[in-house]
Amino acid sequence: MSLIVQKFGGSSVANAERVFHVADIVTKTYAKGNSVVVVVSAQGDTTDDLIAKAKEINAEASRREMDMLLSAGEQISAALLAMAIEKLGFPVVSLLGWQAGFQTSSAYSKARIRRVEPSRIRKELDKKNIVVVTGFQGVNRYGDMTTLGRGGSDTSAVAIAVAMHADLCQIYTDVEGVYTADPRKVKNTRKLDVISYDEMLELASLGAQVLNNRSVELAKKYGVELEVLSSMSRRPGTIVKEASKMEGMLISGVAKDEDVARVSIIGVPDRPGLAFKIFSKLSAKNINVDIILQSVGRNGTKDISFTVSRDNMKETIGLLNPYVELIGATKVLYDENVAKVSIVGAGIESHPGTAARMFEALYESNINIQMISTSEIKISVLINRADADRAVEVIHNKFFGQPAEEA
Repeated sequence: MSLIVQKFGGSSVANAERVFHVADIVTKTYAKGNSVVVVVSAQGDTTDDLIAKAKEINAEASRREMDMLLSAGEQISAALLAMAIEKLGFPVVSLLGWQAGFQTSSAYSKARIRRVEPSRIRKELDKKNIVVVTGFQGVNRYGDMTTLGRGGSDTSAVAIAVAMHADLCQIYTDVEGVYTADPRKVKNTRKLDVISYDEMLELASLGAQVLNNRSVELAKKYGVELEVLSSMSRRPGTIVKEASKMEGMLISGVAKDEDVARVSIIGVPDRPGLAFKIFSKLSAKNINVDIILQSVGRNGTKDISFTVSRDNMKETIGLLNPYVELIGATKVLYDENVAKVSIVGAGIESHPGTAARMFEALYESNINIQMISTSEIKISVLINRADADRAVEVIHNKFFGQPAEEA
């Protein structure tokens, strides 16, 4: 008998028909003699709908109260799925995040999991129950509800798999695995049978919406093997595991991230310590910074440009504007009409000319590059947001070939 953790996203439980479809998947897994823990997201657009309702009442609502509100979405999904499983004649119990033992930090709306104490889950499994757990949420040391941020249900599922020493963690989505690009937008994509943690982590961090990057980070740290597969079909998915020579591909995928804003601090005095002071100020507010570009000093000053998520742009500008004068810089500029497009692959480091091919694809399509960032397994460029979809397509075609009808 195996312990299997299964996670289902919002589209998988979007309506009654899909809830019963998920219940069928879960109960068939259970009927094979497995212990099953299910983690669910809020139905469809529930989270967005709740955010809209909050704005009708108070556009500046505190993050604590927003977490209280948004955690209701997963509670609805968990209860409805438990009811469907119950109707199919199987023993089941639904648990909120805090009942399942999720203890988190107090960073409302983007809490981190401190630990999972799964004693209640174990008791329910010992009773032969299927356990349905609300993803995306936990409780902090003050007893307040917290949420883990977008995609947090993936992280919840992996955290349970780690705490319970599960044999398998399956992440069900609306696509059949991990593809070389978003198959809903790019032709001629290929589904990968296997991908390494490092490659998947980069793709997730760079905008691929198949897996949350924190979930991949957690799986890599504790060696949890993941399977990404579709809840709409019963075909094998993509296995995410430790690196090996699996695909033999130069790159594994092309991803885009439109949740990006560029911030530039102009005329920063060219003296030691100022970059540290600027970025430590953002770090203290839990604002993540991605691509960073510093110009060569001129006339005793330099310019520093970097990217943050669009959600953090307003707060970033608010922090920096009064600080700029204190450090003697000239001004802060920002642009939220940008996107980050990236290629990821273990073959990048060992294949000279990869960046040139990427840049050639953009040049041939008259797409301007604003910033560039590289690592051993990824190359990212910042471009105009209006060009993002086209950039993904032409880069994918450059590395994987034109679709047959266009070749």
